[in-house]
Amino acid sequence: MITAVKNLISYLNNFQLQLSVIIVNYNVKYFLEQCLNTVLTACENIEAEIWVVDNNSTDGSKDFFAEKFHSVQFTWNADNIGFAAANNIALKKAKGEYILFLNPDTITPQDCLEKCMAVFKTNNTIGGLGVHMVDRNGNFLKESKRGFPLLSTSFYKLIGLAALFPKSKTFAKYYLGNLDENKSHEIDVLCGAFMMHPKKVLDIIGGFDENFFMYGEDIDLSYRIQKAGYINYYFAETTIIHFKGESTRAGDLNYIKHFYGAMSIFVQKHYSGNRSFLFNAVIHAAIWCRAIPLFIASLFKKIFSKTDK
Repeated sequence: MITAVKNLISYLNNFQLQLSVIIVNYNVKYFLEQCLNTVLTACENIEAEIWVVDNNSTDGSKDFFAEKFHSVQFTWNADNIGFAAANNIALKKAKGEYILFLNPDTITPQDCLEKCMAVFKTNNTIGGLGVHMVDRNGNFLKESKRGFPLLSTSFYKLIGLAALFPKSKTFAKYYLGNLDENKSHEIDVLCGAFMMHPKKVLDIIGGFDENFFMYGEDIDLSYRIQKAGYINYYFAETTIIHFKGESTRAGDLNYIKHFYGAMSIFVQKHYSGNRSFLFNAVIHAAIWCRAIPLFIASLFKKIFSKTDK
């Protein structure tokens, strides 16, 4: 009897599910509810677990989900510890052969996850997989496939050449504009809204770098996947909807601070010497280019608001 119990415990400890889905929530309870409904449907034929880590939401998320989704494992943080650190909490407990990092403001089609896992079976060099993403209006999201933020790539994007020549292999390298969005390709950078990985790869390279509070952690993880000898893959044969920016607003100074701050961390970590110095100069120029118009617009808004009153 004792031997049987020990064997059972050993089996349970070593048992591996097919998939672990990890979602970080911050003040988007209704989007998360919608997301979980679609993920549960997509997991009907998969041995899966779903983790939600909440970063101290103030929208009543904890009470809202108190009696919902009993098969989902919720973790409620007392503070907002950032996207990277929150994902890592669930990653340490995850038992899936594959790990999916998923944004809460997404809708996943029913056959999406099975299709994605099948891709890994055809190529054991794939260390990370992203998918074709569209916004709420069905428009393709260019961040579905990206190149690494090299100095030249970032410069072309900053001065507008990437927008002028969106299909150019040289000028539009940031979003790999020369690659057909409707075909699958090997790429450099996956988007944090949907990143699927074999757990054995993450066991080798580690999870997200927690120095990144928000933004840039997907670039860093993608970079480390390539350094470890694996490839990142854009899979065009399934599409998710990403409502994009529901947790954060791209048009405010806080966004600029976090986004370009993340780029600076990435540069200091992976680049050196003159490249690092020049890249940081470009980053600070970008901050000023984005921040000054926003500050002026905010100032005028306050002035006219007082005038109206």
